[in-house]
Amino acid sequence: MRKNMKMADLLGIDYRLLTVIYRLGIKLGFGEKTVEETCMESGVNCDTFLLIANVYSTEGYVPTTEMMTAASAIDLVRYLHASHAYYLDHHLKELDDLFEELLRPCTAIQKDIIMRFFSEYRKEVENHFAYEEDIVFPYVRSVASGQNVEGYSMETFEENHNNIDEKLNDLRNIVMKYLPPACDTVTAIRALSRLCTLETDLEKHTMIENSILIPMVNRLEEKCQ
Repeated sequence: MRKNMKMADLLGIDYRLLTVIYRLGIKLGFGEKTVEETCMESGVNCDTFLLIANVYSTEGYVPTTEMMTAASAIDLVRYLHASHAYYLDHHLKELDDLFEELLRPCTAIQKDIIMRFFSEYRKEVENHFAYEEDIVFPYVRSVASGQNVEGYSMETFEENHNNIDEKLNDLRNIVMKYLPPACDTVTAIRALSRLCTLETDLEKHTMIENSILIPMVNRLEEKCQ
């Protein structure tokens, strides 16, 4: 992926990048503009966009020190913040609606098993995001602006950072293995497809935090000392 590629060509290579540009505030309708031109018009650091895009499109992507130095921690946090809103307001809301539709023919007990599991997972996700919104992201913004913040570090975040996509695999297995025959198969497929999409996206989200945000802020912390 290069800055001089046309943005339309880049999105044609990997459709998942459509959600990336949405979260960065890049709107469709960029015509024949390059990636760099499109990012510049949208006020987005192009190197940050390319870092995120490579995580989505390249399996096992490891960014170079030069790429992370050129990227913007502020823009990266803006993307992660927008991702949180996207997961809660779109992915999880759509799943909630799908499960309500899917489980309509079920008994109250059957419905309660899946919906309780999903509700507990959603609460776990909300708590995970709230910690990052209230503690981690303000810290990153402060360090990125050159402030030396006492009492917290990315090492603390790294030690306590856990994956939030693992339980989705459990939920997927519950639906596949134990869904009552009365449930509509097409609706079940839609729900499972949405679960798989969310699980994959959350894996990328975690990778961006672990492989890009943490080492990027570690370098900024060294400069502030």
